[in-house]
Amino acid sequence: MPLVITQNTMAVEANGTTLATATHTPDGWHVSTWPHPLTLNEAITALTIAERVATHGETDPFVIAWREELAHG
Repeated sequence: MPLVITQNTMAVEANGTTLATATHTPDGWHVSTWPHPLTLNEAITALTIAERVATHGETDPFVIAWREELAHG
């Protein structure tokens, strides 16, 4: 599952399907699966979460832990 990164956009894809995207704006990175702007590292984490959900589901312990960490970061 590739993570495609350019200067102002990022996307995680699987089997030709885009799972989540991120776009950089002056107030941060806006990830399609996250409710508020994030830092670059947080956006990469959010994209990783989207990939993990696709492969392991919403109840995966890593998904749960990473979401908690990102929400409190």
